[in-house]
Amino acid sequence: MSRIGRSPIAVPSSVTLTLAVGHVTVKGPNGTLERNLPEGITLRQDGDTLVVERPDDEREHRSLHGLTRSLVANMVQGVTEGYSKELEIVGVGYRAQAKGPGSLELALGFSHPVVFDAPDGIVFEVPVPTRIIVKGIDKETVGQVAANIRKLRKPEPYKGKGVRYAGERVLRKAGKAQK
Repeated sequence: MSRIGRSPIAVPSSVTLTLAVGHVTVKGPNGTLERNLPEGITLRQDGDTLVVERPDDEREHRSLHGLTRSLVANMVQGVTEGYSKELEIVGVGYRAQAKGPGSLELALGFSHPVVFDAPDGIVFEVPVPTRIIVKGIDKETVGQVAANIRKLRKPEPYKGKGVRYAGERVLRKAGKAQK
């Protein structure tokens, strides 16, 4: 049996769960998240814990068991604590500027500034012009928005300029050999 799928999910007292057939809604202090469950996977609430169950040991159900448990646990953590992802901007003249909580203006070496608007539930913070913090309650959306910002100017391997995740190591290449 899946080690991840077998472990129960601790549900804090500030979180309200609504279980329906094939659907789960998690409501907490930071907001509400909903998700449709894969066919055959069920959720059972035991007091202050939540258990994910599968009907049999078929390959498909085994593969969805741990996945569903991780997704629901991420929903519970998102509505209580939230998620954040940090990005660093490296390069002369490269910077970010917040245009309200849901919009960024980025100077990334192009002839024009790049305006990036956040989807619903995502907030940007720019504590320093070379650092962006993406915050939200949905882990999947936070990661995707951070990846989309990084995609605007990926770190290049020669000088390392571009947008990277905080702590990301960029493999550097040697330039042309001199005579």
